[in-house]
Amino acid sequence: MIKKHYEFSYWLRVTHWVRAIAIVILTASGFYIAYPFISPATNGGEPTNFLNALFRSWHIIFGFLLIAVTIGKFYLFIFDKQSRLERDSFWDFINPKVWIQQIGYYMLITKHPHGKGVYNPLQFMAYVGIYLSIVMISLTGLILYVHVYHEGMGGVLFDVMRSFEVLLGGLAWVRELHHIFMWVFIIFLPIHVYLAVFNSVYGKSGAMDSIISGYRWIKSKK
Repeated sequence: MIKKHYEFSYWLRVTHWVRAIAIVILTASGFYIAYPFISPATNGGEPTNFLNALFRSWHIIFGFLLIAVTIGKFYLFIFDKQSRLERDSFWDFINPKVWIQQIGYYMLITKHPHGKGVYNPLQFMAYVGIYLSIVMISLTGLILYVHVYHEGMGGVLFDVMRSFEVLLGGLAWVRELHHIFMWVFIIFLPIHVYLAVFNSVYGKSGAMDSIISGYRWIKSKK
């Protein structure tokens, strides 16, 4: 018997898609800031639309948006009742039997394991790595931010970010780390999309649909 199962809450889905959009825009704008690959329009030989400043402003806006939704996601993970399934995924992560079944499933030789949580061990490990990367890219981004904007939020965070700057080895290394963690997202996103589609099509449980509707289909023992 197959039944409909409510898996992802409304706010969890909202934070997922806002985070996804923010990462895409941050990657595109970050590439431009590092290497301006589009020439601004000119009027009489002088640029007048300040294209680099426009890309930088969007980068900052979506950078703070990413930080905000990530804080919100941490709150949901810890306190949200519906997010209990996410927390239960930890027990699957430390279960060797589930690991073996999951790897066999991706190799098309075993059935998908029936886990306690919403994420399989590989997904849980990947998400932990991604959230650590978000924390690091946000931290390095804030350090770079306070060196350009010395008033308002930049002024409030300046002393704290300077301490982290020293811990991370200086401004040049902070900038390098910021670029390295950007590549973590560039590599992760296509793999994440592929595995999501694979689970949805091969597993026939609506796994990919659930991040839009909140529901997926599961087999009942009865």
